[in-house]
Parts: sequence; structure tokens; C-alpha cells
Amino acid sequence: MKKITFVSAFIISFLCHTQEVLVQKTTQIDKAREVANTFLTNEYIPGMSISVSKNDELIWSEGFGFSDIDNKTKVVPSKTQFRLASISKPITAVGLAILADKKQLKFDESLYTYIPNYPKKEYDFSIRQIGGHLAGIRHYKGQEFISNKKMSIKEGLGIFKNDPLIHQPGTKYQYSTYGWNLLSAVIEEITEKDFTEFMKSSLLVPLKMWNTTLDLSDQEMPNRTKFYRKTNQNKITQSPSVSNEHKVAGGGFIATSEDLIHFGNEIIDPQIISEESLKELLKAQKTQDGKSTNYGIGFGIGTSPRNTPNFSHSGGGVGATTLLLVYPEEKIVIAIVTNLSQVPIRDFGKKLENVFLN
Repeated sequence: MKKITFVSAFIISFLCHTQEVLVQKTTQIDKAREVANTFLTNEYIPGMSISVSKNDELIWSEGFGFSDIDNKTKVVPSKTQFRLASISKPITAVGLAILADKKQLKFDESLYTYIPNYPKKEYDFSIRQIGGHLAGIRHYKGQEFISNKKMSIKEGLGIFKNDPLIHQPGTKYQYSTYGWNLLSAVIEEITEKDFTEFMKSSLLVPLKMWNTTLDLSDQEMPNRTKFYRKTNQNKITQSPSVSNEHKVAGGGFIATSEDLIHFGNEIIDPQIISEESLKELLKAQKTQDGKSTNYGIGFGIGTSPRNTPNFSHSGGGVGATTLLLVYPEEKIVIAIVTNLSQVPIRDFGKKLENVFLN
């Protein structure tokens, strides 16, 4: 009788705990949905997808609004592909880590070790400095950001390769997507493969990121969202066509929010790269005067409200604003993708952070 009573008490306790967890999860999701709908409305966002995982389990994934306003096509988190914009950088960083694990690349080696014919500059600079925006390579200027000229990665280097460095490497943090163009050229030189094909076989397929691919400017992609911008009068119009093929490594991938969850969980529990290489990506770099840049190689380095580590990257592209948040100690990943330019995604990310970390 005592044994039966003990077992019964255990079962009741377990069921009560399970019910409590389910109630908490439901409350979190209800709150997050409320915050998301407010954000969508206030910012006039046509379409958005949010996915959240905890302990490698997808606990919330929901589409909001439309991927195509005219045809009233709803956003589907497992299907609708958004421009990742600069979230492409941490994905490429893991590609670099794969080569580091194979002893084919060293983060502190000179760029010229891998591309000896790159135009010589006044100063040498390393792969790490390029990946940390410390190399002095310039960012976009003029109309380059909205160019619709399709180019290969090597052709794209011609945009900036003959320009002087904007500062001595290591002395200043200066954000540069073109630096990541250069890193994709490094990957092609090392592997003797097309960059996108290398990333697909080495990273995207192993991580089951089936819906992550190159954003093709000259082909219809049936699951790809339309892209929008907002006028000063808050009128939503379709964005101009752009070509991102030459800058895929820094801003040219498209993906679903659920694919980003797979990627984020690789940062929490690495399966395709070593812990050693991951630490190199997540180590905040410093300028020569000792000041932290709060940026590693392709990852922003921060802390959560709990004072625990937070690794992230936002993205701003033509018809896209995105955010990836990774909390290793809490084992939480939050992925947000939208089809509208220039929305305050970091502020919204903090609101979701407060929901799921509390």
C-alpha cells in the first residue's frame, strides 16, 4: 500500500509540474504574440515570421501578415523565405570555422596568404580583423547598396579592391559588408569550390537548413517573400529590385525563421564545428588601445538581462529587417525576419527577450 501511495504521489507531482510548465509556456507565447502584433501594426510591417526554441525544441513559430500583399499570401514560418541581410555574416563565419577545423585556414593569418594577388595595401591585415570589421575595408557608398547589377563574388571585389584602407587595421571598428565579400573569396580560393555550393554541402545540409539559399536576382523563387519599403507618409510600396549574389557572404542569403533556429542551436551545442573554433568566433575583439568592439567574427557579443552571454546579429537589407538572438546558458534562440526595410528590430528583440528569459 505504501509503495502504491508513493508511486501515486510521484505521478501526481509530475503531472502538476508538467501542467505548470505548459501554463507558463502558453502565457509566454500569448504575451509574445501580443507584443508581435503591436510591433507589426505600429511599424506597418507587411509580413513577419518569428521562431523561438528552448533546449533545442521549437516552442513557438508563427507567421504574421503577408509575404505578398497583392495576392494576400500569408507568411508560413517553415516555408516563407526572407532576406537575411547581415545575418548572412554569422552563417559565413561558421563556414570559416569549418575550414579552421580542417587546418585549411588560420584566423590570424594574413589575407595575402590565401589571396596573394589581392591589391597590396599600406598595411597587412588578418582574416580575424576582416571578420571583426577592424581591417579598414570600406563599406557601401553612393548607390552601391541598391545596385541591381548581377556579379559573381570575384567580379564584386572590383567594386572596392583598388580603394585604399580607410584606417590602419586594428585601430578602429568600422562596419564593412565588403570585408565579408573578401572572406567569401578566401573560402573559394581555399576550397576551389563555388562559395554557395561549399556552404550548402558543409553547413546548410548538415544543419537541415533546407530553405536557406542564395537570393537570386534573375529568377522567380516561389517561396520567397516580396520586399517592401515605407514612405515618409507610412505608405507601403514594393522595394526596387537588387542583386545580392556578389555579397552573399555578408548579406545575400534568404531563409525561413525556422532555418535560423537550426543555425542558432549550432552556436549553443556545436555539431559541425569544434568548441575551439566556436570560441574564436565568439571572442570579442579589441582595438589597439584595448577597447572591446563587442564583436567577434561575425557575431555581436553582449549580455542578457540575467547577465548571461548573448550572441546576436541584426540585418538590414532592401525589403528586409532581421534579428537573430542566441542565449547559450538559457539554451534559447529567437529568430525574427520581416519583409520591410528599416524597422527598429533591436527594440522589438529586447521585448521578446524579456518575455522568454523571464
